[in-house]
Amino acid sequence: MLDIIDIHKAYNKTKAVEGISFQVKKGEMIGLLGPNGAGKSTAISMIATLFKPDRGEILYQGESIIKNPKVIQSKLGFVPQEIALYPTLTGMDNLKFWGRTYGLKGSHLKEKINEISEIIGIRDRLKERVDKYSGGMKRRLNIGCALLHNPEIIIFDEPTVGIDPQSRNHILNAVKEINRRGATVIYTSHYMEEVEFLCQRICIMDQGKIIASGTKDELIGTIDSDEKTTLKVEGLTEKMIEKMREISYARNLVVSDDSVIFNRKGNHVNYSEIIDAISQEGGKLLSMDVQKPDLEYVFLQLTGRALRD
Repeated sequence: MLDIIDIHKAYNKTKAVEGISFQVKKGEMIGLLGPNGAGKSTAISMIATLFKPDRGEILYQGESIIKNPKVIQSKLGFVPQEIALYPTLTGMDNLKFWGRTYGLKGSHLKEKINEISEIIGIRDRLKERVDKYSGGMKRRLNIGCALLHNPEIIIFDEPTVGIDPQSRNHILNAVKEINRRGATVIYTSHYMEEVEFLCQRICIMDQGKIIASGTKDELIGTIDSDEKTTLKVEGLTEKMIEKMREISYARNLVVSDDSVIFNRKGNHVNYSEIIDAISQEGGKLLSMDVQKPDLEYVFLQLTGRALRD
């Protein structure tokens, strides 16, 4: 559906996007994950035809949107970080204004407003002025305005920044519902848990480049990662602990009361040797808790710094 091919963008001498390429398939939800300043907003602004890349190509169904932006503009919904609403108008009047801008009118516009206000969860507040809304309510209405013309592709630029947890949950569930109804979604965030919850595929960005991409499991699988494992053992003995310390993949083993904690090295080993060490010495494994690496860990390994640094 969308092919982004080696696009670059610089502001003066600062390289905001430096040669990124990825594809977006029809109906999927793809996330651009990275810290502030990674180039996410610049990248999606070029896809939204707000400005042109310095070089590279963006194709929508095989046609260049750089040469002909109109080929995608009527199919596109864009939700920017900045609130694009009229504060002295009601929520309903804002939706009517943007709906008419998209060419909707009459009963069709009314139907779309009813449908969208249900998705974003503000139906009971539409008669109030926007300047009376909370920050989260404004962001939800902002999303609604971008959905009225039933776009095929919807781009979200950090839509949950600076809002309360309840509104954040409303927005995340609304995005998921929009995708369920068939829209293709490009979602940017520096919140790892959001792209994990929403996106089938993730591109990790840093310093204007895509440094890794794939599903969550594929990204984690690229890292030679450790799992933190906590065992609760009945009848724990020194002999048992000694045997576990000899197991090659059990690293940094620590004993605390009836618990054994270690880092399991490698992605393709099982726990049979650990279980044997316990059972052969007359112990009983009561529970096992395994904490797998997450996307935050992947980012740290790839860049040497935390996602929000």
